[in-house]
Amino acid sequence: MSQQAQQMLDRHRETLDQAVEAINTRGYWSPYPENIKKYPEEAVKGASQRFEALLKQHYALKVPAVAGQVGAEASPYGFELGVTYDQPEQGALIAAMQDAMPAWRDAGAEARVGVCLEILARLNAMSPDIAQAVTHTSGQAPMMAFQAGGPHAQDRGLEALAYAWQAMSRVPATAKWVKPQGKHDPLVLDKRYHIVPRGISLVVACSTFPTWNTYPGLFASLATGNPVILKPHPGAILPVAMTTRVAQQVLEEAGFDPCLVSLVPDTAEAPVTKALALDPAVKLIDFTGSNAFGEWLERNATQARVFTEKAGINTVIIDSVDNFKAVAQNLAFSLSLFSGQMCTTTQAIYVPKTGIQTAEGSLSFDEVAGALAKAVEKFLSDNDRACAVLGAIQSPATAARIDECRGLGEVLLDSEPREHAQFPKARVHTPLLLKVDAGQRDAFSEERFGPISFVIATDSTSHSIQLAREVIGEKGAITLGAYTTDDAVAEQFEGLAMDVAAPLSLNLDGGVFVNQSAAFSDFHATGGNPAANASLCDQAFVTPRFVVVQSRRHATTE
Repeated sequence: MSQQAQQMLDRHRETLDQAVEAINTRGYWSPYPENIKKYPEEAVKGASQRFEALLKQHYALKVPAVAGQVGAEASPYGFELGVTYDQPEQGALIAAMQDAMPAWRDAGAEARVGVCLEILARLNAMSPDIAQAVTHTSGQAPMMAFQAGGPHAQDRGLEALAYAWQAMSRVPATAKWVKPQGKHDPLVLDKRYHIVPRGISLVVACSTFPTWNTYPGLFASLATGNPVILKPHPGAILPVAMTTRVAQQVLEEAGFDPCLVSLVPDTAEAPVTKALALDPAVKLIDFTGSNAFGEWLERNATQARVFTEKAGINTVIIDSVDNFKAVAQNLAFSLSLFSGQMCTTTQAIYVPKTGIQTAEGSLSFDEVAGALAKAVEKFLSDNDRACAVLGAIQSPATAARIDECRGLGEVLLDSEPREHAQFPKARVHTPLLLKVDAGQRDAFSEERFGPISFVIATDSTSHSIQLAREVIGEKGAITLGAYTTDDAVAEQFEGLAMDVAAPLSLNLDGGVFVNQSAAFSDFHATGGNPAANASLCDQAFVTPRFVVVQSRRHATTE
């Protein structure tokens, strides 16, 4: 191991050990503060100015050969970024990565993990700057962009790194194999075991969470010896480019080829993802995005192990509650957060048409539906708070979808545009909440990405469970929420969660929300239903990224 890589590992060894302990115990832990006040004042105050200095400039990275320049990012808050990026020539990049891979492989797990830990530490120090880039590409509001784009994304990267370290460290470097032969001398072999990467890894980033959904695949692949191509969404390149620059700097300082992590940007008009995905050298693909393209990758990129997080029908079932006001407030926040542009946001809310029981008495279906609408309306009544929670709509197509969906049901709460005090051209829209009958399955059983949700009248809680089982079984879900005061019904919800392989959040009515996922404790997605074929993170997410190659020889006699 190089001296630089050893120093990196030593510097962060305690963090690594604590991360391994955290994934084993599943309690709360994070080395990266989510409170922005924990970061140096200058770093926080100067982030906006440093972001503005990047605008209308070329963002330079290490590239083996340049095919051209791209860059057409537009902030959802209403202005052009004007940043350009080099687009590598695919053949030259693949060749450079293949040339760099043996040295990265032979450096060993400790060196690779040490480098990855240093990358994460530097990314964490840059969290205020990354937050600016995430805000003005994804549309996340500033505080969410800081937390989700910075420390929470870094947590997910470290979590994947801990699983990779755990998996690799369980394989001994050498062994002496001694087989007794009775009266004869034993058979003795010396054996060696090598962690061997699969090949080049392609990580396809999404536009709404360009770092949070990207770091697990990046660090799982890099730590296990695979060079990584980062393919950002054309609308959210900058946060991924910033990540690439940090990775390249650390790799170079440690004595490795910086192109082991490379950015391949493209445009919506001339996409390159399919060509990259089908390259025979690409053996691993991580993808977050639409069902259509995720399924295309699964069907066509057969030379690679493909990890996909797609879309599903995230669901809440209400049977009975103690404090409905608290429940409504909790759901109002969940439906409003980042304008429903989260892969975990609830779309389908099942309520018996006969109503529900609460500690204050019974509520009819219409009273439940109306109270949910009023809770969202009240929560967003202060425009400054609304903009701080909603953020901006990343894509014009998502804003158009709101209009397209109004006719799918009876409007309980209409979506309305809001004006942002700082950015008057920002695409800000409040949630659309629709009332439908269980028979209107075509309306609520297709994913409607964005701030669009349905309150669905069912015959009973049993009917709600049956519908959820059918819809999630067919379309998948990443989150499942449920409310009941009956222990027997709670067990039915537990059974439903296992049947459809969707993680259950039961009776949330405080400061934890169904669409939040905590690194080191929550398994994000399960890989057990159509919404995702992998979980972030578990052992199955990292172990397919390497193989163990052994050699054996007769032991030498002393």
